[in-house]
Amino acid sequence: MIKISKFDQEKKAFTLIELLIVIAVIGVLIAIILPNLIGMRERARDSKRKNDLAQLKTALRMYFNDYNSYPQSSIDEKICCSDPSTCDQCIGSTFEVAGQTYTKDLSDNYTYTPRDAGQGFLLSTTLENASDKDIAASVTRCQVISPIPNFFYVCED
Repeated sequence: MIKISKFDQEKKAFTLIELLIVIAVIGVLIAIILPNLIGMRERARDSKRKNDLAQLKTALRMYFNDYNSYPQSSIDEKICCSDPSTCDQCIGSTFEVAGQTYTKDLSDNYTYTPRDAGQGFLLSTTLENASDKDIAASVTRCQVISPIPNFFYVCED
């Protein structure tokens, strides 16, 4: 009868070195992926703000087609809430003039400034991601003389 020693039997477990290598690989993957996930929500909110300004720009262009100038005062007075009793808490507002609706579900995170005696305007909003490359491009495109840090601008261009 042949005896098989304990050392000749097949191994069925991981060694300590193999486990440490797997843990190190997982750590490297987490270190690569985690920084990209941290700012994702901020970038999503910034993207929504930029899209809201683009929608408002389109509404202002339609207003210009009807009145041959952009609003001379703040357009806040032309924004009506669907439920006047909750106007201070209204999330979905409408840009409406004389019964003509230009846009619905308007965000309240913007500033409107008329320019060039009604022939231009400047919209601005604050972005959370200060390193957004669109900020500098918007300052140049809209020729903002003294830009505010973290502000994204949209103009009549």
